[in-house]
Amino acid sequence: MISSIPSAFTDRHIGARRDEHVKHMLNAIDLDSVEALAAIAVPDSIKQDGPLELGPALSESDALAALRALASKNVQRVQMIGQGYYDTVTPPVIRRNIVDNPAWYTAYTPYQPEISQGRLEALLNFQTAVADLTGLPIANASLLDEATAVAEAVLLMRRANKNKDAKNGITVLDADLFPQTIAVVAGRAKALGFEAVVTDLSRGLPEGPINGIVLQQPGASGRVENATELIAAAKERGAMVTVAADLLALTLITSPGEQGADIAVGSAQRFGVPLFYGGPHAAFMAVHAGLERQLPGRLVGVSKDDAGVPAYRLALQTREQHIRREKATSNICTAQALLAIAAGMYAVYHGPEGLKAIAERVHGHARELATALDAAGVTVAHTSFFDTVTATVPGRAAEVVAAAEREGVNLRLVDADTVGVSCDELTIAKHVVVVARAFGADLDEAPAPVDSFALAAAVRRSSEYLTHPVFHTYRSETQMMRYLRRLADRDLALDRTMIPLGSCTMKLNATVEMEAITWPEFAGIHPFAPDSQTEGWRELIADLEADLAAITGYHTVSIQPNAGSQGELAGLLAIRNYHVSRGDAQRTVCLIPASAHGTNAASAVLAGLKVVVVATADNGEIDHADLAAKIEANRDTLAAIMITYPSTHGVYDGDVTMVCDSVHEAGGQVYIDGANMNALVGLAQPGQFGGDVSHLNLHKTFCIPHGGGGPGVGPVAVREHLAPFLPGDAATWSLDGPDRTGIPVSASRFGSAGVLPISWAYVKLMGGEGLTQATTSALLAANYVARRLNEHFPVLYTGEAGLVAHECILDLRELTARTGVTAEDVAKRLIDFGFHAPTLSFPVAGTLMVEPTESEDLAEMDRFIDAMIAIRAEIEEVAEGSVSVAESPLRRAPHTAAAVVTSNWERPYTREQAAFPGGTPTQDKYFAPVGRIDGAGGDRNLVCACPPLSAFEN
Repeated sequence: MISSIPSAFTDRHIGARRDEHVKHMLNAIDLDSVEALAAIAVPDSIKQDGPLELGPALSESDALAALRALASKNVQRVQMIGQGYYDTVTPPVIRRNIVDNPAWYTAYTPYQPEISQGRLEALLNFQTAVADLTGLPIANASLLDEATAVAEAVLLMRRANKNKDAKNGITVLDADLFPQTIAVVAGRAKALGFEAVVTDLSRGLPEGPINGIVLQQPGASGRVENATELIAAAKERGAMVTVAADLLALTLITSPGEQGADIAVGSAQRFGVPLFYGGPHAAFMAVHAGLERQLPGRLVGVSKDDAGVPAYRLALQTREQHIRREKATSNICTAQALLAIAAGMYAVYHGPEGLKAIAERVHGHARELATALDAAGVTVAHTSFFDTVTATVPGRAAEVVAAAEREGVNLRLVDADTVGVSCDELTIAKHVVVVARAFGADLDEAPAPVDSFALAAAVRRSSEYLTHPVFHTYRSETQMMRYLRRLADRDLALDRTMIPLGSCTMKLNATVEMEAITWPEFAGIHPFAPDSQTEGWRELIADLEADLAAITGYHTVSIQPNAGSQGELAGLLAIRNYHVSRGDAQRTVCLIPASAHGTNAASAVLAGLKVVVVATADNGEIDHADLAAKIEANRDTLAAIMITYPSTHGVYDGDVTMVCDSVHEAGGQVYIDGANMNALVGLAQPGQFGGDVSHLNLHKTFCIPHGGGGPGVGPVAVREHLAPFLPGDAATWSLDGPDRTGIPVSASRFGSAGVLPISWAYVKLMGGEGLTQATTSALLAANYVARRLNEHFPVLYTGEAGLVAHECILDLRELTARTGVTAEDVAKRLIDFGFHAPTLSFPVAGTLMVEPTESEDLAEMDRFIDAMIAIRAEIEEVAEGSVSVAESPLRRAPHTAAAVVTSNWERPYTREQAAFPGGTPTQDKYFAPVGRIDGAGGDRNLVCACPPLSAFEN
């Protein structure tokens, strides 16, 4: 029963709620109400007709009670379905100190590495564990899920293969890959126009030129074979080789690198990350030397700071899609950093001996099951396997699966004659007995495994792994707890300070919203569990999709995309397939403004579209003349335009309906990037003012935390005519099936479902009125900051009456030309004030984009403003010649504690100015653990695995 007590949550979510604070901020912008602000800032042509109809806001207790009711509708079973998803134990010390710790989950992507050393070290641990286990020297800092990681590997092979005969050959997928992987790769192949062929590679390679092959070890059927000869044969014909591998299995079986593979991919989910009904889970990719500059996603490397101290940072950032745009080779922006950190710490916690013991136990239970089935006359498909036993029961598969379910165990129904059973970290002997009985075996205890089901010597691993001391040091919980605390203390996250990043919406991730995600009734559900067991999950998802549709004004929403970039891809694939369905396959041109997010162009390329850039006018709007010319030049081939609204310049452009009408008149569709939806909720609906499709960022507007670079969720919302083209279910989709148009973009039907209770709770706690208040409060905060800083750092773009939307761009270019002080200098100096920097040099080089969000209170915004004004005074000292820019506190920032206490202080400013630029020393002072980092030097001397500890002793 929902109580009638009004929710106080809105007052907790919105920082500046006190009347005197709101009045003070309004006075600064010469307005008398937030309603007047919204009325002036938002163009009349896009304002929505009435308030959001989402029902009354819930109290925190009511929201949790409603989540409990939904959770209770899910049926927990022993999950032995496998297929890439396995039950695991999250060590409580990791759950409490990482997953439940805002110091980790509220952190932003480590673009400012000096204040990200803790999470960068944690990600380097993950990279090192992956590289060691796969036998390949370079691994990235995570990808989105296993199926899309395989797709990324396929694309890497297609661009990296230099063999002239194989370059344009087919991509060969082994039939023993997981079905969802085959579906995702097939969808990418369809969009990009290359041929992907599925075949049983145990019978040899197909004829003709081959670009690359993809194997699974262990296979979907459980089979484990040494593929050294097959890999050598493929390479002899000029093909590259990818192996989709299981990290836990790699503690026992020969690594892909040792077998000769070029690339290894997979999921780190079974390293302590719950099933989460399909995600979020950290995928990985490792490559051989020479491919590192083509590796998609993030790569953590080691460089040095200005004092020569080893320091971590993101390496090779010129590969980033936001820089390369339409030349990008991947649209991956962020990935699954928080989950990669948890998985890496699982390896740190258990070490090589602990991981191998878990693997031996898992393998032992699988052998027990195979022994029991074989003794009962059931045909077991393979004698060499790790954790999965595939059994043949002609005509009885459904009966066996149903019998096991009645006893509380889920198995995999492969087909009418075949059942798959996967053991995992939670499997015990009792489960083996229950499953064997479901097959008809008569036994009371698990049998001793026979030797014939042991891993053959040919596949047994003999090489060492996880030899770095980090995987041998933290064995007690005390050691582990202190290690995690030490790393967290090196970072600046939202739990310490405002993170004023424009376009990234670093707002409150409330504890009550986070509460349900680790409940076992949500976290312990397999993505391929029968619908009869997932009623609560599906009701929550349908409810959230309906609320998001109501908020955006669209007809239908799919939450499958597990990142904003994947939402973009899904939306563009819907547009592309819509045109094809109408006989307009020639419509392949996508117009993208020069100011757009970098992922827009990258996603368009991956959807098989040709990018045509539209110029930006001096006022920040789309250049109307150039738009008209580009539309006319591509009238017969125009597929879509991608625009961000409000624009990336932080302004409500008044021309948006005109732009939409112009593209529609020419037969194109309108994609409105929803990254800036925090400025629209309750005020305007893209589905009503001209959009055909949008993606949303639940990790921005709808409060899923950024987690240091993921998890994210990027739902795609469409008008009714595009609904049939929304992403299909990868577990059932195929090019030849009835669902031929809804190309899946994630491995599981509902993507990163595990974090959806966060956004569900946010919407329910705020209600329609509260969501609208959040938007107007965000507008007030941004305009207050813009107005107060304008005389010190001119605001580059404004709209009606000199107002901005939810963010503002501070222009430092004239100051830089006059003094040499750069926007990066300001970003680094802000660290000394205890602030994360705003967005640096996007969308305009030499600027800072600031977004305070609705969650910051007046005192914190004033603290930031005061810091920026103090920095402006330091810039003026450089301008006056009092200090050179090279010797200024701006260029020497950030100042570490070691630098400040050195006995050899020879800088032309005081230690006090260096360490306490705000004036009075404070007990809450944050010191960056390292000084300014040499990124270019690190790229020239790439180190992307844990360095020897001796490197840090100087």
